[in-house]
Amino acid sequence: MTMQKPFAITLDPGSSLANHTGTWRTERPVYVDRLPPCNAQCPAGEDIQGWLYHAESGNYEAAWRHLVRDNPFPAIMGRVCYHSCEGACNRARLDAAVGINSVERFLGDEAIRRGWRFDAPATETGKQVLVVGAGPSGMSAAYHLRGRGHAVTVIEAGPLAGGMMRFGIPKYRLPRDVLDAEMQRIVEMGVRLQLGEKITDLAHTMQAGGYDAAFLAVGAHIARRAFIPAKDSSRILDAVSVLRSMEGTGEAELQPMLGRRVVVYGGGNTAIDVARTARRLGATEAIIVYRRTREKMPAHDFEVEEALEEGVMVKWLSTIRQAGEGALTIEKMRLDEDGKPQPTGELETLEADSLVLALGQDVDLSLLDTVPGLTVTDGVVEVDPDTMMTGHPGLFAGGDMVPAERNVTVAVGHGKKAARHVDAWLRGASVQTDPPHAPASFERLNTWYYSDAPKTVRPQLDLARRTSSFDEVQGGLTEDNALFEARRCLSCGNCFECDNCYGVCPDNAVIKLGPGERFRIDYEYCKGCGLCAAECPCGAIEMVPEAV
Repeated sequence: MTMQKPFAITLDPGSSLANHTGTWRTERPVYVDRLPPCNAQCPAGEDIQGWLYHAESGNYEAAWRHLVRDNPFPAIMGRVCYHSCEGACNRARLDAAVGINSVERFLGDEAIRRGWRFDAPATETGKQVLVVGAGPSGMSAAYHLRGRGHAVTVIEAGPLAGGMMRFGIPKYRLPRDVLDAEMQRIVEMGVRLQLGEKITDLAHTMQAGGYDAAFLAVGAHIARRAFIPAKDSSRILDAVSVLRSMEGTGEAELQPMLGRRVVVYGGGNTAIDVARTARRLGATEAIIVYRRTREKMPAHDFEVEEALEEGVMVKWLSTIRQAGEGALTIEKMRLDEDGKPQPTGELETLEADSLVLALGQDVDLSLLDTVPGLTVTDGVVEVDPDTMMTGHPGLFAGGDMVPAERNVTVAVGHGKKAARHVDAWLRGASVQTDPPHAPASFERLNTWYYSDAPKTVRPQLDLARRTSSFDEVQGGLTEDNALFEARRCLSCGNCFECDNCYGVCPDNAVIKLGPGERFRIDYEYCKGCGLCAAECPCGAIEMVPEAV
C-alpha cells in the first residue's frame, strides 16, 4: 500500500526560514521496529509480516522463500494449521483479521505448481545427525539441519513419510499429493529417508550409525483405552486405527467396516475426524458422545461446525456405561460447580453398530530404555525448553514426545528450534538470540488511513459431495484474491515506506534512502513537532526525549 505524498513547501537552503532547528526540540522522532502480534503468536516462528510484504507486491516466489526460512510446509500448514496468528491480528479490531492462512496455502500450492525447490547447503560439516520419526517435527528438523550442511538420516517406522499428518488427518482436510510433494522436496535436499524401520534400541542405533547427535520426534500413535463393560459381540475400535486404515489403497476391503450407526466417544479433533470419516464411508448416523458441554469441548469450533453441517450429531453431557450387541448404554451427566462432569443415574439406550474410542494418544518410548539421563513424566520426555535437549547430551526431542500442545504447527516449531540448538551443540557453541522487539499494539496504529476491506472467504465443497467423497472440503484462493488478502496487512509496527513521514514533515527533515532502505531524519532541521509520528499508519516512529 502506497500513500500519496501530501502537499509540502520546499525551502531554499539560503532562505532565512530554513534555519537549523535542532536546538528547539525536547523530543526527537526515531524509527523503530516492533513485533507484530501475528509473528509473536506463530508456534512455528514464521515472519508472517515479512512474507506478506513480498506477497502483496505479487512476488510470490520471494514470499515463499521468505516463509520457508522458518517453515518448510506452507501448503500443508495452509490446510491444517489452526492459525492462532489470525486470532491475534490487529486488523480484526478494524474489520476482520487478515487471511494469513489462506495466503500461506496459496503460496504453498503455487510452489508445488511451479516446481520451486529448496537450495542445497552451501557447505558440508561432516557431522551425522539422526532424526527418529518422519512426521512434522522430524521432517522440519531434518530440513533445517540439512540446510546447515549436516548429513541427516530420518528413520521412520511407518511405510510413508508424514507421521500423524498422514495417519491422523483425513484426506478431505489434507490431500496426499500435497503432503507427498512437501515431504519429497526435503528429501531432494539430500536428506536420507529410511521407511519401515522401527528403532528398538536408540543407543545401539546411534553407535552403529556413527551419529553425532539425534533428534527424537516419535508421534503419538498409541490409542488410549477406557474400561467399558462390553459383551463379546460388541464392536469397539480405536480412532487411530480407523484413521490409519484409511491410508491404504482405497480398496473396500482395506477400509474399516463401521456399519450404518457409528458412535464416537471423545471430544477432540480426532473424534470429529472419525465421525466425519464415518459419514463418508456410508454411515447414516454418526454420533459423538462427549462428557461435557460444547464450550468445554477441546475440538476447534470450526471443525465442530463443519461436522454438524455434514449431519454428525453430538450427545453433550453424556458418557458410555456399557456396550452390548447393537446398542450402548448412555448415562447423562451434569457439571458441578467446578465444571467437572458428574453422573446423574439417568440411563438411555443408543443403537450402534460400532463404537470408536477417541480418547487421546500416547507415545511409544520403548526405544529409550537403554538411554541414561532421561526423565519421563506422564508419558513424555522432559527437555530443556530453551534448547529442546533431553537429560542425555546430544539427544534432543520435540513434537508429541515432549510436554506441549499437540498440533502440527507446534511440532514444526519444535523441529526448527531443536535444529538450531543441535547445530550449535555440534559446533561447540551456543545460540545467541536478540531480545524481542516491543509489541506492535493496535493503539499505535493510525487506522484512518485504511479503508474497510472485508476478509476473503475461502470456497467450500458443496455439502452433497462432502459426505459422499473424500475430496478436499476447503478450497484455496485465486491469485487475485490472494493478492487482495495480502494487501490487507497493516504492517503493524514496521515501516513499509508509504512516504507519509516524508510528505508531512514541515521542515523537509525526512530523507528518503531508496527502495527497501526506508528513511532517516536530519536532526539539524527536525524541530520535534511529532507530525511524522502522529501520521505514521503503522506506528513505526516513536518520539523520545532529548538527552539532557
